[in-house]
Amino acid sequence: MQTLESKNMFERALKVAPGGVHSPVRSFKSLDHHPIFFSKAEGPYLYSVDGNRYIDYCQSFGPLILGHLDPDVKTEVHKMIDTAWSFGACEKYSLALGEWIQSRIPWAEKLRFVSSGTEATMSALRVARAFTKRQKVLKFEGCYHGHVDSLLVKAGSGLAGESASDSAGISAAVAADTLVCPLDDIVAFKTIMEREAKNIAVVVIEPLPANFGLLIQRKEFLQEIAAICKQYDVLLLFDEVISGFRVALGGMAEVLGIRPDLVCYGKILGGGFPVGCYGGRQDAMNMVAPLGPVYQAGTLSANPVGMVAGLTTLQKMERLNGWKTLQERTQLLTQGMLELFKTSKTPYTVTSFASLFWIHLPTPSAIRRIQDIPTSQGPEFRGFYLACLDQGLYLSPHAYEVGFTSLAHTPEVIEQTLQIMKGALGKME
Repeated sequence: MQTLESKNMFERALKVAPGGVHSPVRSFKSLDHHPIFFSKAEGPYLYSVDGNRYIDYCQSFGPLILGHLDPDVKTEVHKMIDTAWSFGACEKYSLALGEWIQSRIPWAEKLRFVSSGTEATMSALRVARAFTKRQKVLKFEGCYHGHVDSLLVKAGSGLAGESASDSAGISAAVAADTLVCPLDDIVAFKTIMEREAKNIAVVVIEPLPANFGLLIQRKEFLQEIAAICKQYDVLLLFDEVISGFRVALGGMAEVLGIRPDLVCYGKILGGGFPVGCYGGRQDAMNMVAPLGPVYQAGTLSANPVGMVAGLTTLQKMERLNGWKTLQERTQLLTQGMLELFKTSKTPYTVTSFASLFWIHLPTPSAIRRIQDIPTSQGPEFRGFYLACLDQGLYLSPHAYEVGFTSLAHTPEVIEQTLQIMKGALGKME
């Protein structure tokens, strides 16, 4: 496909934004290729400034569970834009979405809308520290919780729990308040909790880690984490910014049968608009101002356009039992991929959960930790990705990012996808 106009735009963008992008994963840096610039999207398709059409399995990194420009959401958004853009005051639209969530998610006893997943996790940590009067946070290596300073850390010296900054600009003092545990290692978790529980305010985890590969955790591991948190009176925070309302109406908490103390949502919650949310136990959430001493505010929090887009999306998913359809279509897609990989000379496989999937190099056993990911995943992915891109298939542009299906990915679109992938694999051979 010809992409000269995208290349020209990227050269212009380099003079405007750091790296030419407004979020790093969009840069195509690991692909050694300029990113594609888009001008339109509809259903399962993206349309580039070069005049090319792509079947999109990135779906804005997850929010568009109905596909791009869903007609029902579009209708309600247009009505809202013709009514008001922002109030900066109490309004009925966030109340409607909040009541809808509260009536279906029993662990969201109270909630607060914000503008992003990062803002949600940042605020939830503040609530946890104030509520428990403890300072430390325990996270898991391989989970991502937005670019919050205290969560953008990695395992440090190798001693269980020690951490180091994972980004420039984060002070050692902030990083020191975050303990890091390997995924799928209950012994390490118990060791840290035995030593530090009296100082730990909250244990935060993606119950379905999907930011560094798709690291599906054992149900028993997650249930034991929940039990140990309860034993030590440490709050458990589920970061369901990706998995919330995608794997099921109640997210991974519903799938696992675990009731977290705090939960964070985003992506699908806004129906394609910038919306995040944190919530949980009433006694903890009552710490938030103006009721309590934990300050958190936002000029555009509970923006009415995002509120109606999110509510319309969730109502449609519930009405259509969209989660069942999505799972069936994702299985159709991934089974087709596996058949293609078996008959090609390329060393790939695919792992999926609900409507998420991840294309990766095969391993002897399931990948549950980042240490299990083959070291050649990045270099091997580059050729495969670019071959698919050139055939009109847009996947998440990073070897460690997952793909997403939507209700717009009909069986016919999936068949088109498999034919495109077959052609891409053939060109690689």
